[in-house]
Amino acid sequence: MNPINPGSDDFFMGEALKEARKAFDIGEVPVGAVVVCKNRIIARAHNQTEKLTDATAHAEMLATTAAANYLGSKYLNECTLYVTLEPCVMCAGALLWVQLQKLVYGASDVQRGYTLVKSPVLHSKTEVISGIKSQEAKELIDQFFKGIRE
Repeated sequence: MNPINPGSDDFFMGEALKEARKAFDIGEVPVGAVVVCKNRIIARAHNQTEKLTDATAHAEMLATTAAANYLGSKYLNECTLYVTLEPCVMCAGALLWVQLQKLVYGASDVQRGYTLVKSPVLHSKTEVISGIKSQEAKELIDQFFKGIRE
């Protein structure tokens, strides 16, 4: 087994998965996110739509708000967002406005993901990497919805 490099995409996605598990444990859709700046996590969040009774309380929205507050800037153009599930169109629009440098996501969202929209949603300079730890992220989501159906 190869050790995970503490500055790698795998490492930071592992941290986002920890947040997703927190959401799962409190009955939220298990999506987690971390914002990294200069190889350091500056914000963590997980879905809290039920807890906050706020349909916009997605992990990405909460994490980017916390990161902007931490930096004292509305722009995250030197930051990477790691999120376990492909952002929805709302979250991708927010990522456009914060001018995110890089987006790394795990599982694709084939029902509500931003890539379903044909015109570009993210900032033109945002680098995107997908599929990091996608199987783990998908299994957590599937387990959550299976529990709801039973």
